[in-house]
Amino acid sequence: VNLNILHAMLSLSPSLLPLLFVCFYSDILPQPPTITHQSPKDYIIDPRENIIIHCEAKGKPHPSFSWTRNGTHFDIDQEPNIIMRPNSGTLVVDISGEKAEHYEGVYQCTARNEHGTAMSNNIVIRQSRSPLWSKERNEPIVVQEGVSLVLECRPPAGLPPPIIFWMDNNFQRLPQSRRVSQALNGDLYFSNVLKEDSRNDYICYARFPHTQTIQQKQPITVKVLNLDAINETMAALYNDTDLFSDDRKPSFLIPSGPSSSKMVLRGQVLEMECIAEGLPTPEISWTKVSGDLPAKRTSFLHYQKTLRIVNVLESDAGEYRCTARNRLGSVHHTIRVTVNASPYWISGPPRNLVLAPRETGVLTCRASGIPKPTITWAMNGIPIENSPKDLSRKVEDDTVIFTDVQTGSSAVYQCNVSNEYGYLLSNAFVNVLSEPPRVLTPANKVYQVIRNHRALIDCSSFGSPIPKITWFKDSRSSTLDGDPYILHDNGTLEVHVAQAHNSGKYTCVARNTLGIYENHVYLEVKEPTRILKQPEYKVVQRGRSVTFECKVKHDSTLIPTMTWLKDDGELPDDERFIVDSDSLTINDVVENDEGVYTCIMNTTLDHDSASAELTVVGMSNLLDPLERPDPPTDLELTDPRERSVQLTWTPGDEHNSPIQKFLIQYEDSLHFRGVWHNLTEVPGTKTTARLKLSPYVHYTFRVLAINAVGISHPSFPSRMYKTNPAAPDENPAGVQGFGTASDNLVITWKPLTGLQANGPGLQYKVMWRQKEVDEEWASETVANVSQFVVSGTPTFVPYELKVQALNEYGAGPEPAVAHGHSGEDLPVAAPENVLVMVVNSTLAEVHWDPVPVKAIRGHLKGYKVYYGRERSLHKHNPHHEEKHIMTFSGNHSHGMLPGLHPFSLYSFHVRVFNGKGEGPPSPSQQFETPEGVPGAPSSLIITNPNLDSLTLEWAAPHDRNGRLTGYVLRYQPVNNSNELGPVKELALPANETSITLPNLKYSTRYKFYLNAKTVRGAGPAISQEAVTIMDEDVGEGTSAVASRQVDIATQGWFIGLMCAIALLILILLIICFIQRNKGGKYPVKEKEDAHTDPEFQPMKDDDCTFGEYSDNEDHKPLKGSRTPSNGTVKRDDSDDSLVGYGEGGDGQFNEDGSFIGQYSGKSTSRDTAEGHESSEAPSPINAMISLNSFV
Repeated sequence: VNLNILHAMLSLSPSLLPLLFVCFYSDILPQPPTITHQSPKDYIIDPRENIIIHCEAKGKPHPSFSWTRNGTHFDIDQEPNIIMRPNSGTLVVDISGEKAEHYEGVYQCTARNEHGTAMSNNIVIRQSRSPLWSKERNEPIVVQEGVSLVLECRPPAGLPPPIIFWMDNNFQRLPQSRRVSQALNGDLYFSNVLKEDSRNDYICYARFPHTQTIQQKQPITVKVLNLDAINETMAALYNDTDLFSDDRKPSFLIPSGPSSSKMVLRGQVLEMECIAEGLPTPEISWTKVSGDLPAKRTSFLHYQKTLRIVNVLESDAGEYRCTARNRLGSVHHTIRVTVNASPYWISGPPRNLVLAPRETGVLTCRASGIPKPTITWAMNGIPIENSPKDLSRKVEDDTVIFTDVQTGSSAVYQCNVSNEYGYLLSNAFVNVLSEPPRVLTPANKVYQVIRNHRALIDCSSFGSPIPKITWFKDSRSSTLDGDPYILHDNGTLEVHVAQAHNSGKYTCVARNTLGIYENHVYLEVKEPTRILKQPEYKVVQRGRSVTFECKVKHDSTLIPTMTWLKDDGELPDDERFIVDSDSLTINDVVENDEGVYTCIMNTTLDHDSASAELTVVGMSNLLDPLERPDPPTDLELTDPRERSVQLTWTPGDEHNSPIQKFLIQYEDSLHFRGVWHNLTEVPGTKTTARLKLSPYVHYTFRVLAINAVGISHPSFPSRMYKTNPAAPDENPAGVQGFGTASDNLVITWKPLTGLQANGPGLQYKVMWRQKEVDEEWASETVANVSQFVVSGTPTFVPYELKVQALNEYGAGPEPAVAHGHSGEDLPVAAPENVLVMVVNSTLAEVHWDPVPVKAIRGHLKGYKVYYGRERSLHKHNPHHEEKHIMTFSGNHSHGMLPGLHPFSLYSFHVRVFNGKGEGPPSPSQQFETPEGVPGAPSSLIITNPNLDSLTLEWAAPHDRNGRLTGYVLRYQPVNNSNELGPVKELALPANETSITLPNLKYSTRYKFYLNAKTVRGAGPAISQEAVTIMDEDVGEGTSAVASRQVDIATQGWFIGLMCAIALLILILLIICFIQRNKGGKYPVKEKEDAHTDPEFQPMKDDDCTFGEYSDNEDHKPLKGSRTPSNGTVKRDDSDDSLVGYGEGGDGQFNEDGSFIGQYSGKSTSRDTAEGHESSEAPSPINAMISLNSFV
């Protein structure tokens, strides 16, 4: 049980862990004494009973006790009438042999053991006294009607003071009123006497609470003379003149004079009274001249004559004014209240320290009082200045600092805080312990939690030094210190949302310098309990049976318990109710079975519930259809009160569906005529409701009934009920203060509605004062508006604001204080100590000192850095300026400037800005960015294409970003499948802008990449493609578009056009072969076979025709062509192809399809293009080969 308590306490505050361990292991750990119970400082005893002076303490070993009396040692053994209880310091004084007053004095208890000494408070023993009233004879008091009267009580002084009250001979309290009341001193005051005040049994009683005795004063007789009779008698003598006036203005009976003073201690009760005489009876009111009365701590007693403030604070000091007023005038009295304070703790008394050797700790005795108290320290009851010197201890006013403590330096320290009004004495021990870690959580404890709920796994531990806690799960592969685990300071491991995979074995390890301790616990995550099928609403005929189903799903390892309730109570003890595992059956249903039935499924970890209603009907009702209920009737208003009225009604026919609830609505014909508002709902079983109302409303009510089918029509309205106006119950919400100019304060609020106004003449009292500067509130009463402007305010200063609602019947409650600021103005200072650090060629970081708050003159919105590129540091780049603004919201002192141009000169300045605008700039500064990589060359053009060379021309990058150190040219061939060949790379000097590349392959497409370089490296490349020409016949005109042909050749329309041309040529070839077959055979095959080179086909010398093929060879292709199926000529297969030969103008087809003409040898000169000079049509074979090569 003790461990369970300890676990609960540890979960509240891990800082208590060392002390709690000492408490629970006090049987085995040494501990200095601690006072656990003592008698009060001011101990008033009953002289008829034995005196018991308490002093209890604990420690290890158990402490011994001794006492002092009036500052000297009190030897208990020498006092036969005093015994000390065993194992205790409590004294029991037998007063049968001596009078109680013999033992009056100042006592102090001391508890000590080998580890220190604890001291009790000074206990002042005083005997209670209830002296008798002195014998006196009270003469009858005769007064005229209308004058004031004071009946003095003056009881004998007792200890403690008696409680005073006035009664008659029949022990009935005398009635009191605004006219007659008892003062704080017990006297009975009459503001004016009436004839009925005449009686002979005004008796003052004094009750002494300690002895429970009552003393009474001799009865006082008062006789009041009738004023009319005196006036009639005297009028006969003085010619019908009234000598005694009926009325007079007020004057104070107590206190006397225009002002007085009063002192009260903090925390006590302040009572001030003003009793006035006058005719008519004056009314008393109170105000605080220097502020507002604390509403929650203030009350008025004795018919407003006494102002009472409980739990007095320093802020209650000031001037209070009471005013007595009747129709003839008024009188004031001012009471100046001073608040002093006996010492009180600011953050609690010093706390015990448990330290390990060589550790550091602090005892703090922080207290206050008025006047400021003095603080003294003692160690083991001896003033600390007289205690043995200890280098590890240092006293600094209210603090004792311990550093590098050693074993054996345990002690009890006393802190005494005192001023002229009292003292505080507190003991705090410093216990130096050296203990290995121990885990207090029971080993192998099993924690169970429902899935998706929070799991807390304890590891309550102790050690000195305080152990460090680490957690492991299952295999202990890593510590549990991140999501989803949270490690609390007290060692508890939290799983915020437990899931099934969080189940398992957890190991808690506690370590300190003296050892290690492990503890194993287990977490089981269970499935939640859920009702899958809820009971449903049932309508059953009387005498039949009904069954409510309640099917539940729950964790299989938890034991469920099903409970059924009827109308939130237990089921009737009736055998007709049969409860099964998942249902409730009611046999032979009767009318009393109607109600709401609830099934509750409980497990040890959670529960779920569901409800359904049962309606019992007769046979005829069961056959009737269910409909909406009829509207209620007979609305009646009764028992009218100031803020409420009783509404009753008669329900309409519910049409077989029970009425579930009634909705009550109201119309306010004074403010919102014709609009009905929902007021409240009541259960369907009730037909009356007490309605809470607002003042100054003309109410009309109506009622609607609701059942399972729907809502009835509204009832006929009730008669109108008008509530009386009253002062507002609330004040405007949303009070804000801001400025629209530098010298004003705009106070806004959300106005009250007409319903909230509670009466006519709604106004607002707007109050404001400068925070922590003004003591008095300035105020202005305005009409029913939503804002007020205060002019002439200082710029941007904080204000406290209040807005109170008023109407013709009074003011609303004390308003809450809101806060705002007067208007902003532009900042008057610039950021100082502005520095810039260049991070790299495109990034710089700017630092500055924040502008002082006073110089901002508004809400700080942030800082703006204005920066611009003045010029590039490269002489070839044009001079231009770029301006940018970087905004840093909030209270920043540095910021980054991204996106800078390398190798450039920048200037910048910083400004602060508020809600009004920007302040002055900081002095402009400049910085240079280092070189960066250059941009891509601005252009790359390929010119002069030849069979084996190309010329490249380029321009320098537009953004050089530094000094160019050269260019890098890379190029590679590209085949017809767009596959890239090997890359060649050239390094070029910075001053070159062109180069001719020799030794290129003819009729080959190349891709070129050109980069510029600085010392920072190469920049991005510009790329271009071009094709070397096929031979001299291509012509010079192709150079201008060399780089474009590749692009055209990859277009879909161009590929389609080429395919169409190829198809036409194929058709022509077929026609030629057909014509040739018709014209006879040519001796080509024999010559073909005789030739040694199958790649070369000779021609006949005489007619330049091919040799003749046989008929069975007609289907074969020309051997020399080696044309693949895709129609292209592979340049890599052989250099001895038709591509290498000129296209002779003499070659042509004969009319029989034979090929006429002569092959020419390989071209020996690339400077001519004879094929373009011939007017003859080109050879289709060569044209096709050329086309295939191009494609």
